[in-house]
Amino acid sequence: MAKEGVVVGIDVGKARLDVATVDPQERFWVTNDEAGWAELRRRLKGRRVAAIGVEASGGYERGVVQDLARAKLPVRRVNPRRLRAYARALGVLAKNDQLDAELIARFVKEMPTRPVRPNRKLEAIASLVMARTGLTEEKVRLVNRAEHPCEALVQRLTERRLRQIEREIQLLERRIAELIASDPQLAAKDRLIRTMPGAGPVLSFTLIACLPELGELDRRQIAALAGVAPYDRDSGKLKGRRRIFGGRREVRCVAYMAALSASRFNAPLKAFHQRLVSAGKPPKLALVAVARKILAILGAMLRTQSAWNPALT
Repeated sequence: MAKEGVVVGIDVGKARLDVATVDPQERFWVTNDEAGWAELRRRLKGRRVAAIGVEASGGYERGVVQDLARAKLPVRRVNPRRLRAYARALGVLAKNDQLDAELIARFVKEMPTRPVRPNRKLEAIASLVMARTGLTEEKVRLVNRAEHPCEALVQRLTERRLRQIEREIQLLERRIAELIASDPQLAAKDRLIRTMPGAGPVLSFTLIACLPELGELDRRQIAALAGVAPYDRDSGKLKGRRRIFGGRREVRCVAYMAALSASRFNAPLKAFHQRLVSAGKPPKLALVAVARKILAILGAMLRTQSAWNPALT
């Protein structure tokens, strides 16, 4: 929820930014390039800006978010799903760019949001991690395709692409490792995370880049951000099954894979997983619980700057 002052909402398009303010109300647009960002800063200069909301838009918002953050302006990314739910709650059914900008401004004014913390190195690492995720997903699709009979040329092209993907993944991983090693704080964070048995480079890189709040927020907040927090589905006498929902997909996926490994090779977490299964918990639910525990333990390790200790489990 924004404090007193002008609140800005920005609806992001590929070519332009539609801008709306509340307290006072104003509408205008600028181009989505360096000249437009400079014009936006000029129009906000001298005002007491409480918050600037920018709806995530498939990457087109990155330039203006980084520009505003570097200018020390309180910019916040807005989740599109939460924004549409907010619009439905207000009974707003119409949709256009200017209306969306106004809606974003109202959302940021009334709802809790977190300011973006600019960090160019983390942004670079996150882009590399996302690229690696895309390659690993493509690799899985190609491996699945290669298991089925197909024309010889298609088979050769598939095998060639798989070899290329392996080389590209290795290249990305080397670059990620270089960037982390070049920053003492990130390197120290990486070393601490990897002291946990089963926490390898992929988990460490992803948490550093995509969950920088780890070690700063409590375990419930971290579980929600990672998308491994169970939510109730109860009504009256009905007790529905708890489900995880939302969160950061990249973090959720690597945390789940880490849970698969930990439930086999990390003795305390293996015992925790076996207790849940013995108590009748479904296998997938037990693994999500292990993933949640991994994040809670790593958060405590980073908060106290302590290496892995089985007693933490």
